[in-house]
Amino acid sequence: MTDAPAPAARPHETMLIVDFGSQVTQLIARRLREAHVYAEIHPFHRVTPALLEEIRPKGVILSGGPASVLEEGSPRAAPEIFTLGVPVLGICYGQQVMTVQLGGAVEGGHAGEFGRAFVSPTGEHANDPLFEGLFEDGREEVWMSHGDRVTALPPGFEVYGTSPGAPFAIIGDPARRFYGVQFHPEVHHTPRGARLLANFARNIAGFSGDWTMKAYKDEAIARIRAEVGPEGRVICGLSGGVDSSVAAVLIHEAIGDRLTCVFVDTGLMRAGEAEEVVGMFRDHYNIPLIHADESDLFLGALEGISDPEEKRKTIGRLFVEVFEKHAKEAGGAEFLAQGTLYPDVIESVSVTGGPSVTIKSHHNVGGLPEKMGMKLVEPLRELFKDEVRALGRELGLPERFIGRHPFPGPGLAIRCPGEVTREKLEILRRADAVFIDQIRRHGLYDEIWQAFAVLLPVRTVGVMGDGRTYDYACALRAVTSVDGMTADYYPFSHEFLGETATRIVGEVPGINRVTYDITSKPPGTIEWE
Repeated sequence: MTDAPAPAARPHETMLIVDFGSQVTQLIARRLREAHVYAEIHPFHRVTPALLEEIRPKGVILSGGPASVLEEGSPRAAPEIFTLGVPVLGICYGQQVMTVQLGGAVEGGHAGEFGRAFVSPTGEHANDPLFEGLFEDGREEVWMSHGDRVTALPPGFEVYGTSPGAPFAIIGDPARRFYGVQFHPEVHHTPRGARLLANFARNIAGFSGDWTMKAYKDEAIARIRAEVGPEGRVICGLSGGVDSSVAAVLIHEAIGDRLTCVFVDTGLMRAGEAEEVVGMFRDHYNIPLIHADESDLFLGALEGISDPEEKRKTIGRLFVEVFEKHAKEAGGAEFLAQGTLYPDVIESVSVTGGPSVTIKSHHNVGGLPEKMGMKLVEPLRELFKDEVRALGRELGLPERFIGRHPFPGPGLAIRCPGEVTREKLEILRRADAVFIDQIRRHGLYDEIWQAFAVLLPVRTVGVMGDGRTYDYACALRAVTSVDGMTADYYPFSHEFLGETATRIVGEVPGINRVTYDITSKPPGTIEWE
């Protein structure tokens, strides 16, 4: 019996991010990738010797988290991390867990720090490679969020920086290249935190910065060819959004005409969506495309359904049925391609090791069934949204494809809370079209991540002319974001909102009241359902 071959190393130098449950762990990966450093996030309980051997990280970052290291059973880092011989950076909880595991002390009961603070370097370490380009004014603004704090350093560690509320705000063991920061460099409230993370990766861990979209494109094409094989055929659900468009063009470069795109008109599309998407794609790419009008099928199946998860799952099941039907027309496709992104992958794994909490079904087509007759191909599952756009540019997609606002697979079904009917969909389409037209007229489209109207399941009394009305209310939603994981509402002027409301009420029969949603994500989601 021979030993099994060692797992192949990642094609890029890899930073391992150990997730202890922070709400902003993904931002660590985002900041690193902006510096051309490839990073993977794994929950702490899944970081095993086997995973470390598979990844072979060049550096490790321990994330923040909501627990206290003083609690019995609180999360710990795999001890093997500290014997790999690679640099380690602990952030907030990560700093504290590293301190405790390496022989230092953490205490509660001190005054916590929540919000803006200023960190200053200790004199002997002001010129450390970790601080390159930082502390030019003698201090850095940072974002703190902690109750516990380090009170005694492990052997070999020194104080690198302090803040008024954290005497050990930055610590380091230069011999082992272990560092810890009590603040969060990954959030935008720490203005130059991205520079500190890049310094750790480049100056301390020695990353060369080999993560580029050109390299990713070439590797993805090779992986698709290996996964699909020399004769495999792929069906790709084309929605017209950037994810499905990029996935389609990438797969086409890999396997050519063995890819068939299917645009499914579910009856849940925006005004003119089907004609625009099919026209754009046929005009720009010589990829086989089936335009499937299945609106009666979808709307019939949704009749009487008001629960949002049931809507998504019904739509997901029907999508697969339609794809399987058209797969036979495409010569018997064995694979279904979709634009799953890295945030979807991360959110599907619980950091606690228990069942994941489902915020909403994630698959682009609205919650795929567990059993289906085709294998999934997900060539974008390692990318964040803005990286997908960068890949699209690398593939030569027109900017009008790349810059389109995201549109959910379930379409208007989740922008119409309650039961979906043809009448309500028509009202919603017209309101949405007015809103988007207003945004374009005012030159705001490219400033906004996503914008849409929602038809609320309530009717309100109004007055139009000399008569009483009793019609629907609608909500407008527009957000700014980088990757869709966090979002802020767009600050339209009152003049814009007033003008838009006047147009909607005047031009859309069935609506007599307009509201604007000013909820950020979190606590809300971008979509309403």
